[in-house]
Amino acid sequence: MMISEIVPRPIAFVSSISEQGVENIAPFSWFNQVTHNPPIISMSCSASAQGGPKDTASNSKATKGFTVNIINEPFVENANVTSLDAPAGISEWPLSGLAKEPSIHVKAARVQESAFSMECGLFQAVDIIHPNTGKQTATLILGLVKCIHVGNDMLNERGVVDFTKYKPIGRMGDITYGRVGDRIRIPRPSWKLEGEKIQEFLKGVEQGQSAP
Repeated sequence: MMISEIVPRPIAFVSSISEQGVENIAPFSWFNQVTHNPPIISMSCSASAQGGPKDTASNSKATKGFTVNIINEPFVENANVTSLDAPAGISEWPLSGLAKEPSIHVKAARVQESAFSMECGLFQAVDIIHPNTGKQTATLILGLVKCIHVGNDMLNERGVVDFTKYKPIGRMGDITYGRVGDRIRIPRPSWKLEGEKIQEFLKGVEQGQSAP
């Protein structure tokens, strides 16, 4: 129910590597930015069908690093292939048909086709324990962003990412993905500019509520 209601969700296309050198790549839609100072992202890895941690969680804990690549429209089907429930130790990279790009600060490769990638060091890993069964059902991974890679052709004249060029894919419910549609720009209210009017409005509301 929750995965069809909490939408659209950004997708972390996570590349990691085990202590034995086996490379893994998989998409996770329980993902978001936590804070910009320091720059930290979060992703949640559910337990595998067998009950143990997935490769991404195990690898992130073991090698202390991973990359998060944003899925763009041109390679969404390639990325979807990596959601295969492959046995532990099997690399999804060859199945994806995507190209690896060496990272600077972590061992895990980046996705060359991704317009936006982040190299992350493990900041914290929190095992989620079910309150009724006492079993671990997921691992919350917090990653400290060490480096960001973005194509210059994705930026607008103000130096920020233009989503019409970026074309990120979001996760909906079931097996459905979503494209980013029309945007709405709404200015934030400013107390410095509008505080006096707001105070007058609130005073009028209070007077109305206290009237007999």
